[in-house]
Amino acid sequence: MPHAFQQSVITEFRANAGKVGGPFEGADLLLLTTTGARSGKPHTTPLGYVRDGRRLLVVGSNLGAPLHPDWYRNLLARPAVTVELGDEEFESLAVPAEGARRDELFARVVAEAPGYADYQDATDRVLPVVVLERPDPDAAVPAITSLAGKLVETHTWLRAQLRHVHAETEAHFAARGDRGAHDAPAPGLGLQIRQRCLAFCQALEFHHTAEDGHLFPAMEGHHPSLGRVFDRLREEHRSIGAVQSALAALLADVAVAEPDRFRAELTRMTEELTAHLDYEEEHLLPLLAGVPWPPAAAS
Repeated sequence: MPHAFQQSVITEFRANAGKVGGPFEGADLLLLTTTGARSGKPHTTPLGYVRDGRRLLVVGSNLGAPLHPDWYRNLLARPAVTVELGDEEFESLAVPAEGARRDELFARVVAEAPGYADYQDATDRVLPVVVLERPDPDAAVPAITSLAGKLVETHTWLRAQLRHVHAETEAHFAARGDRGAHDAPAPGLGLQIRQRCLAFCQALEFHHTAEDGHLFPAMEGHHPSLGRVFDRLREEHRSIGAVQSALAALLADVAVAEPDRFRAELTRMTEELTAHLDYEEEHLLPLLAGVPWPPAAAS
């Protein structure tokens, strides 16, 4: 899609709560914003989608071209994406389907949008099917009015991703039959676990960088008596960086891991990560409770 035309579709989409004319009139269309794998800059792409319950399915067809589209390569490097759907906007985790699950979902897509079968016939590559998770509409979302609330929100998301990693790992071992390290890999979960871990590690790194670079220096000026607390948190940030790398390496080997040893190591790493979050909350939440969020605009 030429850049100028793509931008006109994006502009029309945002101006009309997701409705566009021309060749996309009446089509199910969303806007997917990924982060450039090399540039680190946001890139927004209009994409057709198919609903699968509450999830959304998008296909990396690239109109049947021999290479995957840029947006797909971006989300493999940075799984956290933003989705615009009608007048709704939400953060999502992009997870490509694998194996039989991918084939099942692709058939679901083709049943509603047969043109994707033509794109698949036009190329030797397997067209990726990407699942975009949507937030639960019934989940209570507390209003955030202080920086303490924002910190809790971030930590809640991080803890949830760790729980998902544990659940998906157990599903992987169940599919393998828990028979040992030489079993065939469980189908359909490798990329899912990878994407979840990558999203967790990238979010935690961003969170710690923001704290070290902005939050902690500002707070130290007002609370010099807590110098030891901030020193410990900075030291923990350095050690947690090593844990993040070890966690990524551990999960990369899940397909051939011995289940009991793997579980023990994953549990140890999880306890170290959550202990850091607990310590941070214990000492920072009382200080941040009176700081308004979002911050007031500069006059």
